[in-house]
Amino acid sequence: MGQTDARILSDPMPIRDAATGIVLRDAATRPRVLMGQRGKDAAFMPSKFVFPGGAVDAVDATIPFARPPAPECLSRLSLDGANGGALMAASVRELWEETGLLLGAPDARATGMQAPKGWRGYLATGHLPDGAALEYMFRAITPPGRTRRFDARFFLVDAEALASDPDDFSGAEDELSHLQWIPLDKVRSFDMPFITEVVLAEIAARVEGRAAPGVPFFDNSTEESRFRRL
Repeated sequence: MGQTDARILSDPMPIRDAATGIVLRDAATRPRVLMGQRGKDAAFMPSKFVFPGGAVDAVDATIPFARPPAPECLSRLSLDGANGGALMAASVRELWEETGLLLGAPDARATGMQAPKGWRGYLATGHLPDGAALEYMFRAITPPGRTRRFDARFFLVDAEALASDPDDFSGAEDELSHLQWIPLDKVRSFDMPFITEVVLAEIAARVEGRAAPGVPFFDNSTEESRFRRL
């Protein structure tokens, strides 16, 4: 996890690297984002509406890209010593698992690989992740005292980059329910975590062309919450 590991924290809960994929649709007309509801018995954020995402697995670092990520994106991700490729691959995997949507491009290497657990279904489609379609746009560390703590990086994706039908969630696993495209002007009527509301405000600012330069970072690694832009 890079520099986060070196920090002395008052909370013994480990902080895991995590990645989130935010798919944006109809940005030029009525922008919508894909969200789903976590189960009421979930250990982390039960019953909340969230974006697809989850912890990074070790195998994510072994997955090649059909198209490489933008150098600027990898450069910003590397500021804290993180494995940018693993984070971006994890966001693609989580999107696939939780929604059934495929973000990737056809690549002959996919079917020739020894598919690791978690990637078998994805690679069987003959695709590899499309790193060029992912835009690093937010980072947040879960505050102390939570049942789970993550150093989460959020990646924005245009729905037009999907290699599957954006309305077909039939391949989704059961971690998220009520998957739907929610208009930005209606999304705050849903029950969601505070940090998700902050991310949505940043998305709205980007869509409207008023976002400040850089990647917002809410650093809650210690009891003192800090904000800066990467």
